[in-house]
Amino acid sequence: MKIRLVVDGQTATATLYDNATARDFAKLLPLALTMQDYDVIERVSSLPRKLATEGAPDGMAPEAGELTHYAPWGNLAIFLEPRSYARELLPLGKVDKGLSILARPGPYRLRIEALRD
Repeated sequence: MKIRLVVDGQTATATLYDNATARDFAKLLPLALTMQDYDVIERVSSLPRKLATEGAPDGMAPEAGELTHYAPWGNLAIFLEPRSYARELLPLGKVDKGLSILARPGPYRLRIEALRD
């Protein structure tokens, strides 16, 4: 599934992965979130609820542009730079274009919506 991420009228796009956690995230769309800076290399926001984790890996080492779910906190994290492996960090998708729009310092409002074919 393709999604649109909108900040102050600027648009980024991403593709969600085909896994249970990403499919559960898609059920929450559209979403309006406030993104905050975290650890300089990521932007994070709480989600309305924790996402499904059936069949999810134990963790991952995200690349720049990856959308992830940190299961213990129930949040969305968008990585601006790669980082080392983190347990219970689950893959949701990856930004196709417009990562710089999401890299602005927080807090900022982010709208996420499904792109229809």
